[in-house]
Amino acid sequence: MISESRCPVSGGELRVLRGGDGPVLLLIAGGIGGADSYRALAKQLYPHYTVVTYDRRGYGGSTDETTGPVGVARQADDALAVLELVGAGPVAVFGSSAGASIGLDLVARYPDRVSAFVAHEPPAVRLMPDASGWLADAAEQVRLARSGDVLGAVTRFADAIAGAALPDLPRLRLPNEAAWLRLFDREFTAFYDYLPDLAALRRVSTEILPVAGEGSRGWYHYQPARLLALELGLPFTEVPGAHLAPQRNPAKFAAALRDLLAGA
Repeated sequence: MISESRCPVSGGELRVLRGGDGPVLLLIAGGIGGADSYRALAKQLYPHYTVVTYDRRGYGGSTDETTGPVGVARQADDALAVLELVGAGPVAVFGSSAGASIGLDLVARYPDRVSAFVAHEPPAVRLMPDASGWLADAAEQVRLARSGDVLGAVTRFADAIAGAALPDLPRLRLPNEAAWLRLFDREFTAFYDYLPDLAALRRVSTEILPVAGEGSRGWYHYQPARLLALELGLPFTEVPGAHLAPQRNPAKFAAALRDLLAGA
């Protein structure tokens, strides 16, 4: 049985879902921020964990009364508020893509709340030697979206991600266009500008597990997880699938995630 609750946060309210049985596992969404993106993955995990997911502020059933950029620190504070609502801790946490960046900030600032954190392909391009090019590309995607070409921005974004290229949509309206516009207009720059606090992460007792998909080799989003592991002196692990494996290969990905957390 899945229960739904509301979590007050600064300037908004989050829709929180909880289901399953066992120790708490918090899943932090990336992309356009919906708990439903983890629906299939959560279903695979319910026999082993009490899985907690939530819509990030401004997406799905969550609200956001703020204006202007939404920084990674505010997103991490939202994740902390969800943990406080659940009343559990320290707990295991998983984040993919932008959700991995949020989780890294959560661990860096609130390490006592997280026992283990699996960071799947965070877009931490500032760790990369060619960071300036990726930051310029991100800025161009933001420009396209703000000029009204949201589909062009999404297409450019998806074409750089293994296994995420969009089908040809010349005559179709982009699904979730308002959510995509919010991502580019208010969050995208903050996520790409975000550099994890390496000094803080080296000090924490939380077990951090940087991972990337075997299908992502050779793509830019594979590299930050690998470089993060090197910077922190931690093992780097490949998991099944590519960037969208939590959504497209939920059974295999859930098995790999369970193995990682069991080892932690």
